[in-house]
Amino acid sequence: MEELSLLYPAGSDAVYKTLTKEAVNDLSIDFLCESLTDEPYEQNSIKQLLVNITDDEKVIKYRCDIFDDFLRNLKLRQDLTDLLGKLNDLREIERFQKDTEASSLWQMINRLREMDGYVDCITQIKNTLESVDVRSEGLLKLKESVQTIYNGSGFPELKKDIIQTLKKAQELKSITLGVNLDPLLRPKTVGVISLNNKEFTDSGILRRFMNFANQESELHNGNDVSGFVSFHPANSGTTKLGFGKIITGAQQDVNQTFSSDLTGSDPLSDALKKVVTDILRRTVNEIKSMLNKYINISGYSFVALMPEIIFYIRFAELCDKIKAKGLPICKAEVKPKDERNCKISDVYNIKLAIKSVKGDDNKIITNEFEFDDNKRIYILTGPNRGGKTTITQAVGLAYLLAQNGIYVPASSMEFSPCDNIFTHFPADENDTVDLGRLGEESKRLADIFSEASKYSLILLNESLATTNVAEGLYIAKDVVKAMRYLGARSIFNTHMHDLARNLDELNSNTEGLSKVESMVTGVENGERSFKIFIAPPQGVSYAKDIAEKYGVTFDKIKANIDNKN
Repeated sequence: MEELSLLYPAGSDAVYKTLTKEAVNDLSIDFLCESLTDEPYEQNSIKQLLVNITDDEKVIKYRCDIFDDFLRNLKLRQDLTDLLGKLNDLREIERFQKDTEASSLWQMINRLREMDGYVDCITQIKNTLESVDVRSEGLLKLKESVQTIYNGSGFPELKKDIIQTLKKAQELKSITLGVNLDPLLRPKTVGVISLNNKEFTDSGILRRFMNFANQESELHNGNDVSGFVSFHPANSGTTKLGFGKIITGAQQDVNQTFSSDLTGSDPLSDALKKVVTDILRRTVNEIKSMLNKYINISGYSFVALMPEIIFYIRFAELCDKIKAKGLPICKAEVKPKDERNCKISDVYNIKLAIKSVKGDDNKIITNEFEFDDNKRIYILTGPNRGGKTTITQAVGLAYLLAQNGIYVPASSMEFSPCDNIFTHFPADENDTVDLGRLGEESKRLADIFSEASKYSLILLNESLATTNVAEGLYIAKDVVKAMRYLGARSIFNTHMHDLARNLDELNSNTEGLSKVESMVTGVENGERSFKIFIAPPQGVSYAKDIAEKYGVTFDKIKANIDNKN
């Protein structure tokens, strides 16, 4: 059967690239995953899907449409959340099936449980998808597939057979054994005499043994066990499975001989395990063959859908909470990759929304943002704690969510997918011991350029700011020229205001596919507005506003001194 996925359409040959560990850290991917669920398995599953991105437009649209179905249909999410428990049971059974030490009987029981769970999952998915309004290619294909499986695999008969077979298998309550002893009365060999549908309850064994010991003949002549079968009444209704009948030649088939020293361990337990496993193997194999006449589930397992369903459900739950806070959230519109453009209205950092959902009383400022032919690289300047890092990260997260099909924190977004997201945020002091901070930052920048392409998104946050201004500015100018030449989209937020000056000259004198533009985070009446807009760097004017607000201009200080006198 053709493999189904809710992450990519059938026959997709999309190329995926993995975010660097720096990008995972700088975009706070762990924080995002931990905000979606408390379950470590789910967190890891979601993270693995998030950090492997593709710029394949068909795959992204496929995911966007599926997520739209999940977000619109609460019943779909509720039903599939219930299904996750059954899928998890199947996952655990699959793990058990790999246990080569498992006895044949246990393998049979777990095969029955697996088939029963498989039937329930197919039935539940079918009923759910038939009862909700799904429109995406992926969920419509899944709906068609489960209907085909259900209608073409004799599910009603299979379910009946599974129930009956499980019932019969579970009727096994006891096993009658024959044990041979060595001269020291230690168990030497053991054989199965019968499989019984009743537990052994005879309490007269000791009395019978004492009677036997007091008899003059002392020993039973021969090894005919027919007289002892009354201990375990047979039931003719279970003979199909071999329960309750004498197994002719059983001892010869399954005899196991064990040796031990006088002080050694009792070998009976090990013997029983081997004997029971061997004596049941033929019956178990017959039942497995009966199950396989219906369907061979090894070729396709719905367990593979489990992380994909979790991925969509958890993000849909988060989006509902964000909408409940009155914040905009939207489905991104995918544009051709080659355009390398982007237009986002009312974008904000989803981390702030998550904190708001958790109860933080923070005012979230939205912004307009755009990449086009005239501005693909921004030199972003502004005051400390003015929102430069927040907006830089917000754009990266918007791309990451959109390319995974998830609604983005904005009122609208049109974008050309990027092939990867590279970040260069300040490094931990411990990571700079060998090369020094400037050397470490330079090496990371070189690594980015060795991998990035004109389709990449590069986010630089206070890069090269930890060295002296002259050295940092020298390297930063070459980095900007390199990004222009490469043609990448980028935000370079920095305190080096001189980097954002004379950009017309830089654009004219440097060959390249991306034009560089100056962007600033604003200040209104001496207060940070957290709004971004295209403008020359505002370093001097910002300082003047702050000085005026706090009264540290010469005129105000002079006036205060004069008033004291």
